[in-house]
Amino acid sequence: MSLLSRFLRDESGATAIEYGLIAAGISVAIIAIVNGIGDKLSATFTSVSTQLRP
Repeated sequence: MSLLSRFLRDESGATAIEYGLIAAGISVAIIAIVNGIGDKLSATFTSVSTQLRP
């Protein structure tokens, strides 16, 4: 019984899960930003390319 109560009070694994969730959230934000910048950059290069053609 005391083993079960110690197990339920132990919160050491919770911090690892929290850090994992934070890392996943940051990763999703970075991917979203890079995708947005990539689309704008592609449009800019396409515009410059069409303006340089004779």
